[in-house]
Amino acid sequence: MHKGLTCLVFSLLFLSLGCQQQKKNTAEKEQPIRHQDTVTAKKQEVKPKVVTAADIMIKKDLLYKKYTLEDTYPYKDTTRSFQWDKIKERLAYVENFQQTPSLYAVLQNYQNEKGEAPTIKDFKRDSYKRVSDSFNVERYQAAPLYDPTTDKPVRYGRDGWLVRVKGSDTLARVPIAGVSFEGEYTVPKRYLRLISDSVQFNIINVVDVKNQNICTLEKVGKEWLVRSMNPVTSGRHKPPHAQETPTGLFVVQEHKSKMFYFEDGTRTYGGFAPYATRFTAGAYIHGVPVNNPNGSIIEYSESLGTTPKSHMCVRNASSHAQFVYKRSKDLSSLVIVID
Repeated sequence: MHKGLTCLVFSLLFLSLGCQQQKKNTAEKEQPIRHQDTVTAKKQEVKPKVVTAADIMIKKDLLYKKYTLEDTYPYKDTTRSFQWDKIKERLAYVENFQQTPSLYAVLQNYQNEKGEAPTIKDFKRDSYKRVSDSFNVERYQAAPLYDPTTDKPVRYGRDGWLVRVKGSDTLARVPIAGVSFEGEYTVPKRYLRLISDSVQFNIINVVDVKNQNICTLEKVGKEWLVRSMNPVTSGRHKPPHAQETPTGLFVVQEHKSKMFYFEDGTRTYGGFAPYATRFTAGAYIHGVPVNNPNGSIIEYSESLGTTPKSHMCVRNASSHAQFVYKRSKDLSSLVIVID
């Protein structure tokens, strides 16, 4: 009986050791899987490197070579220039927001075609006697932006502003986050034009309303190539008809080989501007205006590069306007206006 008890004890001990060894082997097999999962999770958490202005590489490789301006050039008793440092900051911003895949959209309400935006609570009237918000954005041709918490319109979004779609685009009011501006809002879906989430904004026209010049850039590889450097005339402040060209980031939305315009205060056509590329409201990059609806295209004007004279648009030599017209594609090119 003692011998049998001894055998039983040894059997139990052997069984216990075997179970422990089996658990150890199982743990060793499981460990690499848990480690791999951790490594994968860490890889997924890695955020893109923030691009700074110092990272932006700009190289001159002109494709349009008429009326080309130098980096710095004289104007009357002063000096004008291309603000490359400021341009690099804007290009860095473009590269950074494109690192995060998104469904983009552009706000649209050209000539109030999507309906007049409602009046916000704390509106004001600007020097043109038009309803505006605290950001100096007019209600006319704008989209209403709603506070998601109060469900009330609180400001206006410029026609041509770029946004990210943050929720379902089937809702009556779609959640959005600004790219051309700061903040998150909702906007009635009729004011949104969706853009492919695979779009790359690699063609950019930078208009400088301070120095009255324009440069066109194209992203090729890691470099931004300067394709043209030209004089322009931007919009001036002269109520009730002429307005400044607004600063900011806008999406190219429309092309017109001839943009016909009315004589001030009438519904009579006064003439046309050739090769017009629209980027916000009634603002186009276009050629020299022809004050005759049946007239011929004018190539150049001595007023280019001087002082603001336009109603809101950006006037160019007509052949340069054609260059911009052909290269800037709807919903995939940008216009950035700086001062």
